[in-house]
Amino acid sequence: MTSHTTSQRVIRIGAGLVALLAAACSPETTMTADNTTATPSSALIDRARGIEAPMAEQRPVEIEQLGFTRIDEYQWIKDENWQQVMREPEVLDANIRALLDAENAYIDTVMEPTAALQERIFQEIRGRIKEDDSSVPERDGNYEYFSRYREGGQYPIYSRRPVDPVTGEANGDEEILIDGDAEAADFDYLDFGEVEHSPDHRYLAYAVDIRGSEYYEVRIKDIATGAIISTLTDESTGDFVWTNDSETLYWIWRDDNGRSSRVYRQPREGGVSELVYEEPDAGFFISIGLSDGENYVVINAGGHTSNEIRLIDANDSSAEPVLIAPRETNVEYYLTEAPDRFYFRTNLDGAVDFKIMAAPLDNPGRENWVDVIEHRPGVLVLDLIGFQDWQVRMERENALPRIVVREYATGAEHQIDFAEEAYSLGVSAGYEYAVDLIRFSYESPSTPEETYDYNMRTHERVLRKRQEVPSGHDPADYVVRRIMAPASDGAQIPVTILYHADTPIDGSAPLMLYGYGSYGITIPSGFRVTPLSLVDRGMVYAVAHIRGGMAGGYQWYLDGKLENKENTFSDFIAAGEALASQGYTSRGNIVAYGGSAGGLLVGAAINLQPDLFAGAIAAVPFVDVVNTMSDAELPLTPPEWPEWGNPIESAEDYQTMIAYSPYDQVREMAYPHVLATGGLTDPRVTYWEPTKWVARLRDRRTDDGLTLLRMNMGAGHGGASGRFDSLRETAMNWAFALMTVGLADGEVEEIAAEARQ
Repeated sequence: MTSHTTSQRVIRIGAGLVALLAAACSPETTMTADNTTATPSSALIDRARGIEAPMAEQRPVEIEQLGFTRIDEYQWIKDENWQQVMREPEVLDANIRALLDAENAYIDTVMEPTAALQERIFQEIRGRIKEDDSSVPERDGNYEYFSRYREGGQYPIYSRRPVDPVTGEANGDEEILIDGDAEAADFDYLDFGEVEHSPDHRYLAYAVDIRGSEYYEVRIKDIATGAIISTLTDESTGDFVWTNDSETLYWIWRDDNGRSSRVYRQPREGGVSELVYEEPDAGFFISIGLSDGENYVVINAGGHTSNEIRLIDANDSSAEPVLIAPRETNVEYYLTEAPDRFYFRTNLDGAVDFKIMAAPLDNPGRENWVDVIEHRPGVLVLDLIGFQDWQVRMERENALPRIVVREYATGAEHQIDFAEEAYSLGVSAGYEYAVDLIRFSYESPSTPEETYDYNMRTHERVLRKRQEVPSGHDPADYVVRRIMAPASDGAQIPVTILYHADTPIDGSAPLMLYGYGSYGITIPSGFRVTPLSLVDRGMVYAVAHIRGGMAGGYQWYLDGKLENKENTFSDFIAAGEALASQGYTSRGNIVAYGGSAGGLLVGAAINLQPDLFAGAIAAVPFVDVVNTMSDAELPLTPPEWPEWGNPIESAEDYQTMIAYSPYDQVREMAYPHVLATGGLTDPRVTYWEPTKWVARLRDRRTDDGLTLLRMNMGAGHGGASGRFDSLRETAMNWAFALMTVGLADGEVEEIAAEARQ
């Protein structure tokens, strides 16, 4: 269909829209006897129902597996040449491309009346972002390094300034190391991986991905001349480290299936790369870094529940890796360097929430580990950062983080205190080791991020930066609450809530419920400018800290994976029910929102309890669980069997997974309105997952609700790469959410009326 034809179709379908909108401009919400909101009819939704949606061709394939049979009528949407598509999107099968183009044309037509609303939301969010923002500089020797944006710029600028060696104060002009906007000028997509200067400050290494496929080039720049002196590879994960002589880099290779499987060592000027380590287990990822004192290159090979670490002398470019302790099933350990020993954060000996152990630098094998801080059930040790005289420990208890500082010499500890009901913390180690300062950040859903330098010896904290909201922001205009939602098995699920002080908490407000709930990832209770555009329009925004994350400790994670995965979905539903019963919203007036594994959550929740939700937004959703976990060639399949199960070998795992897999559990019933998004070059959740799910939903749903797909044809898992381009995707999501709860109609008419004047 040509753009001209599409435009004519929009005009014809949109005829009479203004009159329809006028009737729905200021509706009153009514409550039913079962605490379900009878949301007002939406002219925008009514109009969209009259637009013909694409119907993907069905080519049923019978799949037999472990004695079970399933039918997949949309398997053809997975391009047989998918590996090449990740690197060369132009080779996508013509029939598949035609379907994706049709889906994008359809959503454009459906959402066209909200174009001005989307632009308004986009400008609101953009107005909350300081366009020429910059990071707080981090000192390294005679320079301080920082990143910034220019006014209107989409990509970061990486810079440095000289500092006085005594006072540490800047005493020279900015030197731009990389201009991200200039780097991106010739590409539709650009993402930076690692960006690191050499220890002698003469060179800059940086990684770039220009397709969204997460295959990065590693480039080396001579800072003095600005010349690129070598490109080490275009097949890296984007992670690398320098050796201390500034002559060599270690980088990680990504294979044809997208897995990080080798570590190479290569001279700064390029030349022959030397294989240092190859991981034999397809279920393990490789990461690389430097120890706290920068004496060791640290290679970590691990899955979701076990790992092993190798060290290489960072002062010897010919050194071989030395194994610390061999991998054991369900045992994790992570290393922190101190002047006289190594410390290990580990769950060894059944320490579910982790404990701290130590061993000598010259003999760090497991037989020499001794307890330093014993396991404390319910107190999750999140991370350790080492300095010459100090160790900083991040912990979480009762779903709240904390920072604990320990002095090596005395063993004395103290905690940095905070006051709000819900908040988020971050800690930065910086470049320098022999210092008394750490940098931490603090924020809450209503409080913009504050960055402090904290003196571990004097306990003094100095505010270095407060996040600016150029369009204005008063935390007093917003209310933050934390409630506990009772789960079906009696567990108490923390839910963080943000709403405008003027929003009535009487059940009438619509609500967006966000969740993730996998891999142990805990969603922080931080400040985000994007939800404010919903909250300012009268929506409540809530985050459910469900099992599968680690809000309640490591056991919280174990209780939401493998055979316990259903807890993740029932917790999310329980959070929605609790929010409705306590008057923050009402049943049928909730928009579910989640991305990636959070998209799995959304898909499972609307299969289980569709009438709880008015709408659902599933961003790059992992919804075709059984098919994906049964394809060992896909990038994340073997590494993720410990998270989900292995349906290739285990009939029990197969049955567990197919019972909740959103794609497999789509049934003939009424569903909320659904918006799914995807990226053509996404190696994490491949493009065919949301496409197949949308096709099956649209075919089987028994109501006339919307099922929409937006496929980004030039990006991967993270969507558009520019900081403002990505906001346009958010603005579309928010416009869809407002449509589904009846809040968009009046504003669309208001904008149209303003345009007519």
